[in-house]
Amino acid sequence: MSKPLPRQPEINIGTLGHVDNGKSTLVQAISGVWTGRHSEELKRGITIRIGYADAAIYRCPMCEEPFNYMTHGRCPVHGVETEFVRAVSFVDCPGHHSLMITMLSGAALFDGAVFVLDARQRFPQPQDSEHLQAAAILGIRNIVFVQNKIDLVDRRRALENYEEVVRYVKSLGYEDPVVVPVSSQHGIGVEPLLYAMERYIPTPERGVAQPYRMPIIRSFDVNTPGKPAREIAGAVIGGSIIQGILKRGDEIEIAPGVAKPGQQKPGYEPLFTEAVSIMAGGRRVEDASPGGLTGVETTLDPSLGKSDGLVGNMAGKPGTLPPTWTRLRIEYILFQRVLGVQDEIIVKPIMEKEPLVINVYSAVTSGIVTRKTSEYIELELTRPVCAEIGRRVTLSRKIGAGWRLIGYGTIVS
Repeated sequence: MSKPLPRQPEINIGTLGHVDNGKSTLVQAISGVWTGRHSEELKRGITIRIGYADAAIYRCPMCEEPFNYMTHGRCPVHGVETEFVRAVSFVDCPGHHSLMITMLSGAALFDGAVFVLDARQRFPQPQDSEHLQAAAILGIRNIVFVQNKIDLVDRRRALENYEEVVRYVKSLGYEDPVVVPVSSQHGIGVEPLLYAMERYIPTPERGVAQPYRMPIIRSFDVNTPGKPAREIAGAVIGGSIIQGILKRGDEIEIAPGVAKPGQQKPGYEPLFTEAVSIMAGGRRVEDASPGGLTGVETTLDPSLGKSDGLVGNMAGKPGTLPPTWTRLRIEYILFQRVLGVQDEIIVKPIMEKEPLVINVYSAVTSGIVTRKTSEYIELELTRPVCAEIGRRVTLSRKIGAGWRLIGYGTIVS
């Protein structure tokens, strides 16, 4: 993680777009952090897991708009101290089609998004359209479009690409889209992008008076081999608090929890633990509020957190979490065609006994359709989910080698 921020991040800004469009490079140009920490990500140069990076945004009182926003405490042009505006957390999602399910898990935490596109390529590319539809489904309306790799095209192609972007995103209901030309590789255009983010992606109102609640998007065992038993730390959970304030020492319930051993059909039981320490904004804090990404050391067996073992659970104040569902009734809508593929593939009606994958918050689970009508489906889940009635879910079907987004729905019971 980068150096501590002046304040805890209060907003999550996601990155969207086709693989190789330069999302992680752009985040690094702003924050100084490369989000692909996983060894396979470093080898392949793409995001596989959800990455994250924090950045502080400042405003220079002497620079003219839109070049007056920067990530420095002192203006490199005028040499004056800049004014701190806000801290942001970037949630960097994978763009490869085979990782769409991972992207949906991260997108559930977005307060807004930076959509990164390649100015050299005709827009939209397959995952561009898939990510935009997912953003629309999840209600993400505050999006700034980044026309990346502008240094690799001439003026004619840059203008042509701009028209492609505007025409397509307007067809999806995004009126008056904001498009910022950038070269993330060279750090060109970052200041106008920060200006656009400040103007068009506002910090939302947060329910800080409500019981705290946090979808878990990462979990870890931070202990190294050979560490003395008395120094072993408990499992660490990471996510973004969506309501309330979590304080050090608070009790935590994690649901659905873990599978009970020794049963033919796995049952799940919630976990109960305590917040031993909290990390937010690059430092240890006594409490964490909504927005940004938070890491919490717990009293749980560290093996439970190993290799993201607790991802998809909901953490919160005991007794206040939403219901845990093993069966779901969903009111659904299907797309006319499958997203994210080159060919025109019509979405066929859902059939009984068909397997589907659903995303809700950070949870990913599969289920078998046990009953369906033209408006509702009922699913028997392979792994339970914790979610409230009325929560939006996405629906994916196995097409070819991967799961493809075919529609969305709302939990009704």
